[in-house]
Amino acid sequence: MSVFVLRRLAQTLLVLFVTSALVFGGLYLVGDPVEILVNPQADQEERARTAAALGLDRPVLEQYGMFLKGMFSGDLGKSFVFGRPALEVILERMPATLELAFLAMLMSVGLGIPLGLYAGLFPDRKTSKAIMAGSILGFSLPTFWVGLLLIMLFAVQLGWLPSTGRGPTENVFGLSISILSLEGLRYAFLPSLNLALFKLSLIIRLTRAGTREALLQDYVKFARAKGLSNARVVGVHVLKNIMIPIVTVIGLEFGSVIAFAIVTESIFAWPGMGKLIIDSINVLDRPVIVAYLLIIVSLFILINLTVDIVYSLLDPRVRIGEAKG
Repeated sequence: MSVFVLRRLAQTLLVLFVTSALVFGGLYLVGDPVEILVNPQADQEERARTAAALGLDRPVLEQYGMFLKGMFSGDLGKSFVFGRPALEVILERMPATLELAFLAMLMSVGLGIPLGLYAGLFPDRKTSKAIMAGSILGFSLPTFWVGLLLIMLFAVQLGWLPSTGRGPTENVFGLSISILSLEGLRYAFLPSLNLALFKLSLIIRLTRAGTREALLQDYVKFARAKGLSNARVVGVHVLKNIMIPIVTVIGLEFGSVIAFAIVTESIFAWPGMGKLIIDSINVLDRPVIVAYLLIIVSLFILINLTVDIVYSLLDPRVRIGEAKG
């Protein structure tokens, strides 16, 4: 296990290095942040001063070398817009995005597994067919359109829930958390639901397919032949064996929810990392963009590592050292 974790950490450093090089080079070719940050009426001398102050007057390789040097010491540069460390700016917004991701995955898993299990156990019932039809809609409808519909229905027409903003927050271990209060949950419900719909559909279909396949296996037939109750057969033999692919999807989709919450955060004006990265791209705030992507890559790698470890706990036949060696 320790050898596997060390090997994965070494791979992480390589991936981060390649990612930083690609993103840094791509942003350098896109445009000049000075043209956006300074007044259009500014003269050439003022533009040169701004470029020098931001370190943009140096060759790109020198800029990248300074970035790498700072990265290994935890300094990802200062935001051109905020004038503060880019990592600090992103970490301020991270709790808001993690709240949405957590609630979205909680909805997806809490509803997706039971609904998919039901649809797999009773495929011919009308309820099961309705569940599967709903999952197709969840796959098909675009996120931005569903978000607008949710706002129109629950915020504008019914007036039950707020349409934008994050709501009141509480300080917990230095982090601003909003979902610990009922009012905070009211603000977070619609954007979380919007994020959850696609993941919910995916988990429903995956659970149903796994259940249908597991019911045909010999170990299930043998369990029934021993006289075990249906609840025990489903809860112990079926559910446990279909959880490995589901855990994989849950892990990867949790990472994708964090990375691709941009549309939802923009629609609901949720002050998370997604909205920050959109604003940063508009002004070519290179340090914030690069730092954001490095954090997202690190989260994906950490989630994959966690999923691999959970594999070995769910199924003792899986040996991490052998499977990854």
